[in-house]
Amino acid sequence: MTIDTAVLSNEERISFALRSLYHRRGCKPYRMSRFEDYELYMKNKDFLPSPEVISFTDTNGKLKALKPDVTLSIVRSYRPTDGEVQKFYYDENVFRVSETSRRFREIRQTGLEVLGSLDAACIDEVLSLALESLSLISPDNRLCVSLLGIVEGLLDMLELEGEARSAVLRCMGEKNVHELRAVCESAGLKAGDAERLARLTLCSAAPQDALSELAAIGCPELSEAERLAEGLPPEAEGRVNLDFSILGDMRYYSGIVFQGYVRGVPSSVLSGGSYDRLLHRMGKPGRAVGFACYLDKLERLEEVRRDA
Repeated sequence: MTIDTAVLSNEERISFALRSLYHRRGCKPYRMSRFEDYELYMKNKDFLPSPEVISFTDTNGKLKALKPDVTLSIVRSYRPTDGEVQKFYYDENVFRVSETSRRFREIRQTGLEVLGSLDAACIDEVLSLALESLSLISPDNRLCVSLLGIVEGLLDMLELEGEARSAVLRCMGEKNVHELRAVCESAGLKAGDAERLARLTLCSAAPQDALSELAAIGCPELSEAERLAEGLPPEAEGRVNLDFSILGDMRYYSGIVFQGYVRGVPSSVLSGGSYDRLLHRMGKPGRAVGFACYLDKLERLEEVRRDA
């Protein structure tokens, strides 16, 4: 059967291309129910981009939710096997509050999750798939990667804990170095140490350049950044930055987190990372990493192309 792609919208063409890519790379399709147990999301609401969830009582009296997330459902249904890596891809509509309108909206996501006995090669493969996904969305793209071990290592070295640590992380995520310095002063940090945190917050550069800056700052745990720089595929040249203002929720994420951008869209169209802590919180062994492409944001990209 021949598919006439001319009848497909831009969103549909990209979704089809992404699913084809993930299928070729050995991922299995995952389908979830439109309705999920409300309890699943309430227990892990901090993992969601927005805590608001559309809920209702089913005819059997159980409280259900109109799905706001796919990853949580995949982790819940995941059945680990020793030494095995399981790879899934999905194309699902989720229902969550829009970043712009602050109203509930149906959002289409296409993404993948890799769970199990992951090694460095698995992380490299997911980053490679993220780069390929961005290229299918737009040729003008960039992937920004953060390594939480470096951030946590520096905070540990400076003995920042409790509310001060949380405030510093918030300022780093907002790239607000002015407030960051004020928080550090209130916490009793030396001016030089506050400046080290400010430099890490503003560090956004190609991996090799970022490594030089990290060494100058005096960050510990640089081996992961060095391995990342060495493991990137040739097509990553000029398309990957290390950016330590990308943090995610560190109660769930660990290791690597990343966001993908394309020219013409002001916010990330791809987001993901390693979420081992979520896996363990839900009682599952092993490691996990994945990402989602937010196809609803491609409306803005289509507008830019029409105006060009």
